[in-house]
Amino acid sequence: MRRSVDQQHFIDGLSRLRVQVATHDACQWFTFLDNDRDGRIDLLEWNQLLDRRNNFSRLFVAPDASGELKPLVDPLTEEEETQMKNMLNRLDILAKTAENCGVKLMVDAEQTYFQPAINRLVMELMRRYNRQAPVIFNTYQCYLRESFNNMTIDLKLALKEDFHFGAKIVRGAYMNQERKRAADVGYPDPVNPSYASTTRMYERVVGECLNQISAGNKVAIMVATHNQESIHFTTERMHQLGIEPRSQAVYFGQLLGMKDSLSFDLGRRGYLAYKYVPFGPVKEVLPYLTRRAHENSAMVSSTGQEIKEITTEIRRRVFPLAAA
Repeated sequence: MRRSVDQQHFIDGLSRLRVQVATHDACQWFTFLDNDRDGRIDLLEWNQLLDRRNNFSRLFVAPDASGELKPLVDPLTEEEETQMKNMLNRLDILAKTAENCGVKLMVDAEQTYFQPAINRLVMELMRRYNRQAPVIFNTYQCYLRESFNNMTIDLKLALKEDFHFGAKIVRGAYMNQERKRAADVGYPDPVNPSYASTTRMYERVVGECLNQISAGNKVAIMVATHNQESIHFTTERMHQLGIEPRSQAVYFGQLLGMKDSLSFDLGRRGYLAYKYVPFGPVKEVLPYLTRRAHENSAMVSSTGQEIKEITTEIRRRVFPLAAA
């Protein structure tokens, strides 16, 4: 997949799409899009969505059979334009507040048919606010076949633009919806064929990010998983690459009440482990927790072991000398 194009490739692409435009006008268009004036344009330069001066209805266009640019959807109404700009303004406020408070802002992923728009916005936020430190994190769902490719494209863009790349790495929770829609609409199933292949994808994504961290590149990751084998893989690979547990480049996260024993163990060994506490209206939080339970259904079968481990931890804390 080409991650950026030079002027000639841009002009050739317009020709293949049968866009009727003079070469001089195409060159002017390219120059306008080349935000950093390096002679190439990429996804980050295609449209500066966080520039609230944009008229968003002009972004959603594509050439028709004759090559003339036509709206993909009906033009946004004035009210819709306002809603879009308000949404972007709120994102900007959240990101700026996170930066000022010295905390991370991790944006969740959704279904593949929503994710491109979310990904586009998060990369813009990352580009703006991750100049000095990793503030904004994008989420990559490793149950998808294209997870590694998507992550790599975003990583390369961050390296090219010289900002910190933040990635929250999860398995994902929309498998049934994704497969049903793929079957209904008639496109290839985007989901990995098995749990084992998802685990391999997870380790591949984590492994590449750890390689980049070890190489001294501006990368930080949140390993968000309740899977003990994935955590073991990450900590072992960190050890092999010489990445310190408190390097501020690798974080671990689990939901409060799920696999707390893993979190305790990570913290005891000096790793940066966090407990995630969802909050909000019951009608929104319960479906979220249901998806997490489904996502971690294999974990439910180990509840007895979890209780045993928590009991051991309680005894260790209450009777520290006896435990020693």
